[in-house]
Amino acid sequence: MIYIKPRALFGLLAIGLSVVCSAQDGPQKLPAIRLNAGIHNIQAELAQTPDQRATGLMFRKTMGNNDGMLFAFEEPAMQCFWMKNTLLPLSIAFIADDGSIVNVDDMKPQTLDSHCSTKPVRFVLEMNRGWFAKRGIKAGSKLQGAPFGS
Repeated sequence: MIYIKPRALFGLLAIGLSVVCSAQDGPQKLPAIRLNAGIHNIQAELAQTPDQRATGLMFRKTMGNNDGMLFAFEEPAMQCFWMKNTLLPLSIAFIADDGSIVNVDDMKPQTLDSHCSTKPVRFVLEMNRGWFAKRGIKAGSKLQGAPFGS
């Protein structure tokens, strides 16, 4: 038998309720910022809080051609993402503080496969699958915009 303290049980119920409410309310929509990858403009919703980052692009059925989501973390760290409850196929770029792309990966919808940065980063950008490859944007390419001091 496992004993769970009432306070811990309440916390677990609250987490479960927030996930159910998020799914019922539909995908989150966050304020967007403009980024640039050379001549390519990006409208990236900015996920800054733990809840915003945890939900990310879950439950989205569509996303504009040049739309994405930028995940901003407080400190550089090895960042890993998966696609649970994410319906869209996505490409992910792990980005250094100066806007340099560290690595890019493609992700399959609704999987628990881990996609990780190859070194500590503070920023992660998700776009529609193939967006980076179609534009020749890869490790070493540089993004511009307010988060990167440009």
